[in-house]
Amino acid sequence: MQITTLDDRAEIESAFAAFPSGIAAITAEVDGAPVGFVSTSFTVGVSFEPPQVLFSVQRSSRTWPALRRAERIGVSVLSQGHEDVCMQLASRSRDRFEGLDIVRGEGGALLIERAALWLECSLHAEHDSGDHVLAVLAVERMRVAEGAHPLVYQGRGFHNLARAGAVV
Repeated sequence: MQITTLDDRAEIESAFAAFPSGIAAITAEVDGAPVGFVSTSFTVGVSFEPPQVLFSVQRSSRTWPALRRAERIGVSVLSQGHEDVCMQLASRSRDRFEGLDIVRGEGGALLIERAALWLECSLHAEHDSGDHVLAVLAVERMRVAEGAHPLVYQGRGFHNLARAGAVV
């Protein structure tokens, strides 16, 4: 393992990509149109009482200023098999929602069909953090999909979790 300086953004991004994370679709309907993106910085258990979750978003995001205005924000933890959904929601050049199976929650929250976890949230707080903003969401409603396995992102690629005792 090589220790490197922190002056090369590409090296920093590559190093951070070594950490596996789940992928969450952050979505809502705003002014009658679906708005959203994917996040690999999504974190659960920020608080249990009241239940809160967190993710970070780049300050340069053009999507977050609209999405943050929604009464309710849907968080869908993507499942195995959602690789194409993830790439579509991350796209900057095509309709992020065309053809996606969407479920409408309360207050404008949009949720992705067959996700491992659905959370309907409201924006609780935002905190400046370098070139990102940390968004803390208050969880209003949730649903866990029994038997669903989350999609994992690591090393700039998609991975599936192996079950304990499974032959890989």
